[in-house]
Amino acid sequence: MKVQFSAIALWFVCDLLVVVLANPHYPEGMYRFDRDSHVTYSYKYDRIGEVQKQCASVLSASSELRSEYSGITGMKGELSFVNGDWRQDGDVDHAHRMKKLVPVNGFMLMGITRDGNFVGNAYDGNPDFKLWPSHSQLSIPFQGVYTESKKNGGERVLCLLGNTMLPTREADPANPWEWMKNPGEIPLSEDDQILLVLHYPLTFTLTNRIISGELRSLNRESNSKYFDVVHISSQLGKSAKYSFGSQHVVSKACNPYPYKDNFTNDVISVYKGARFCEILEEITREKPLSVVPNWRCNGTDNFCSKLGPFLSDEEIKSTDGGFQDVKLYMHDVICEQAASNGNGGSARVSTVFRAVSPSENQYTAAKRTGPNNMSLATEGIWKPSSGQLCMVGCLGFIDAKESNCNTRICLYIPTTFSIKQRSIILGTLSPINNSSAFFPLSFEQLVIPTELWNYFRFTHPNYSYSKIDLAGIVLEKNEPFSFTTVIKKSLLTFPKLEDNESFQDSLSLLSEDLTFHVSGFPDPMPNVMAPRVDIQMEILSVGPLFGRYWYAQNGTTGEQETPYHANAAEYTEKQLLINVSAQLSLTGKGFGNFSVLFLEGLYDPHVGKMYLIGCRDVRASWKVLYQSYDLEAGMDCLIEVVVSYPPTTTRWLVNPTATISIESQRTDDDALRFNSIKLQTFPIIYRKQREDVLSHRGVEGILRILTLSLAVGCILSQLFYIKHNVDSLPYISVVMLGVQALGYSIPLVTGAEALFKRMVSESYVSSGELENSEWLHVIDYTVKLLLIVSLLLTLRLSQKVWKSRIRLQTRTPLEPLGVPSDKRVFLCTFTIHLIGYVIVLIIHGTKTSQKLPLRAKTYMIDRENSHSMLGWATELEEYSGLVQDFFLFPQIIGNLIWHIDCKPLRKLYFIGITLVRLLPHIYDYIRAPVPNPYFSEDSEFVNPSLDFYSKFGDIAIPVIAVILAIVVYIQQRWSYEKLSQILTFGQYKLLPTFRYERLPSKSSETELVPGVNGGAANEKEQVDVE
Repeated sequence: MKVQFSAIALWFVCDLLVVVLANPHYPEGMYRFDRDSHVTYSYKYDRIGEVQKQCASVLSASSELRSEYSGITGMKGELSFVNGDWRQDGDVDHAHRMKKLVPVNGFMLMGITRDGNFVGNAYDGNPDFKLWPSHSQLSIPFQGVYTESKKNGGERVLCLLGNTMLPTREADPANPWEWMKNPGEIPLSEDDQILLVLHYPLTFTLTNRIISGELRSLNRESNSKYFDVVHISSQLGKSAKYSFGSQHVVSKACNPYPYKDNFTNDVISVYKGARFCEILEEITREKPLSVVPNWRCNGTDNFCSKLGPFLSDEEIKSTDGGFQDVKLYMHDVICEQAASNGNGGSARVSTVFRAVSPSENQYTAAKRTGPNNMSLATEGIWKPSSGQLCMVGCLGFIDAKESNCNTRICLYIPTTFSIKQRSIILGTLSPINNSSAFFPLSFEQLVIPTELWNYFRFTHPNYSYSKIDLAGIVLEKNEPFSFTTVIKKSLLTFPKLEDNESFQDSLSLLSEDLTFHVSGFPDPMPNVMAPRVDIQMEILSVGPLFGRYWYAQNGTTGEQETPYHANAAEYTEKQLLINVSAQLSLTGKGFGNFSVLFLEGLYDPHVGKMYLIGCRDVRASWKVLYQSYDLEAGMDCLIEVVVSYPPTTTRWLVNPTATISIESQRTDDDALRFNSIKLQTFPIIYRKQREDVLSHRGVEGILRILTLSLAVGCILSQLFYIKHNVDSLPYISVVMLGVQALGYSIPLVTGAEALFKRMVSESYVSSGELENSEWLHVIDYTVKLLLIVSLLLTLRLSQKVWKSRIRLQTRTPLEPLGVPSDKRVFLCTFTIHLIGYVIVLIIHGTKTSQKLPLRAKTYMIDRENSHSMLGWATELEEYSGLVQDFFLFPQIIGNLIWHIDCKPLRKLYFIGITLVRLLPHIYDYIRAPVPNPYFSEDSEFVNPSLDFYSKFGDIAIPVIAVILAIVVYIQQRWSYEKLSQILTFGQYKLLPTFRYERLPSKSSETELVPGVNGGAANEKEQVDVE
């Protein structure tokens, strides 16, 4: 079975031995092992005689075991190594321990996988082979012996004999794996002739740290079960005992100490304290280091494209020295710092640097432990006198002559930050003797503001401002004196320092308010749907405070009260400006050059604006840098940025969105110039607004209660009105009342918002405290109660209208045309609204035809209270709101058909209900809802993207509704005949003519009841009571 594996790594922890042979390009999750800790195993030693026979060559070179292993208790820990492709838990047979060997029992899982998930029952101790798409694994139980040898300077050896079930070859040698075309039932055959030999150094050091081994078949080559030798290699795990004994090798790189490089000239301050090891381990734990482009290299392309001492593949070479997406990992960091008074003693450090190609999965590559030309084993020293960690690096497989130990590594942990220095760790890899071997390779890890509390718990970093004067020029350019500015400063409040907090705490809280993570879109919104932009604005420092209060309380800044609030009048407006530094990240199509912008400048709390100078890293374009002479440490700092924040007050009337403007100050012919960028975010919410009772939802809830209360009052007034106007009762349109009843019932059935629709973007999310607030629940229940009351009163009014028509028809059975009927009213209303709905669909479909393909991709986000609907269904639900706004339309048609000569509707009723329907549009127009182009529906019920809920709709709908109310008023003020005379011009009549025989407008009570209930008085009482 001849198989070539492109990469091998090892995981080894005592009791169970697991091998994974894997391609380095396999994705995340490759080496995931799930084992039930409650499962017990029974180990056998029935093949010890056979093991001694097959391992004779190993045993012949064995020596007596060391006395410290008389109890075998330390063996398991020192043989363990993790984060590779091997994992072992071995059972040690104490009873059969001999002078030169110890029987052991183990289990191995060997696999090739693309998804990394090994089945949990692989550890049941049974030999097995499994195969499914992108995955195969082989389980092998082992019996063997542990021994020690004096070869190669002393080594420890495991020799194990295993058995398993191997896939069977077909008889045809040209196509032995024919069954794989239909791998339903895999043909397996047992093989107990498998030998595994592993070699460990007795002492792990820089030059003696490789674990090597072979897995071979003991069958003849002619046997179908035979397979070629599998070579295995790894390095020590963190649990192994490392011996710092390579001072002579380290001195090649670090003598004299410190090594003179660009960072030893006091350009930046570095950490020199007693917790160096803790900070180093925290910073490097599973976090990649970025490789800095060779932008200072002026050699040949081949020389400048080298990835330091590492072997560059074609993909790395294709980056042309920019090393985009190439990462370095530091794993198995072993750091020992001597105890000392004061700042602490020196430290000894051992680690492995591993370079990761862009095509490799970073997670799995970081876990690999196999030595190769992309790994660099290092050892060195750190002293508090200089803060420099100087190490020597040995590439790949290290021989006894140390011929591969030709790299010097200098590493620092900065404590001073600036617009050009945002790294929490930085360093270089340089050749020791041959300077032409490769150009010095720099690496760094940018500060992650959200993790500052991890890095600086034990340090006291500070920020050095250098662009404040230039930011002042940006302020003067973008903030000329205007009436709008005066209004903002006098009426609106923006994030500012708190009066009731200490100085450092108020700085920290302001930093939190100015930080936002939200989606955005181009400003102004383009006609075609634009790609989504994810915006992260991270504040690094505000004034003298770097980071947040969680470490500021440890004394980073002195405890003092806010200095200028006590005597604010003594300070000029410019003195009230606050220095800030920030980091702006834009993620989205078209923002590749702006993945990170480093910002520094001024914040004006009076108008809520930041005036900033931005720097972007252009070192990846190192060939372009020779044409640009105004760069600062490889940074393009000719960028002006203005960030405008929303006010902290009146957020229900003003868009709670931030705007960002980015402009290059370079000339048009400059290769580094870019077009101006203007962005608007989705709504953001400040710290106090998350706790503010008067939230957007609360305001709308209160408005719902007020408007529904007004509606209830209007309906009650109509009910009282008809008691004294019985004659006009049949002429109230039942279709009109049905439209209103529909409007009250839909929120009760579907849970949609009543009247005021929630038009907030998906990026606006209320805090848990706000959602669970009792008063909000009270508002919700009150709204539902008012909806039920409004619905019942409307149904009661409909009932009275319906019964009055029945009595009128009973009185005049021979004159059916004289009784008002809503059949033609319903048909006319339905037809007109159906035509309107089709027109809306056509117009809306035309406008969104270009957006639908993009919208269908990824911008839909499911919400707990929303559901996915077809486009036409969504438009129908939206249009139903428009039908309710025009609730008087059926009444107008009825008045025309019935030739009314009365006043069926009270003015307070139809004007009041019209006002209730108009208030949401007036509110919507005032509060200026934020457009959200990335969701098919912004709320359950109202979609502002539709034309009749746009800004134009908020004006047009109220105007039409008012016109309808005026028409009803005119119809009730003048009779149909009078209106017909007024609107007749010669032979032309503007009013339509319907065949309708109106009954006498006045009728006595006795005429309503003959032969029905036996008396006028009884009937009148019944009409009034019902």
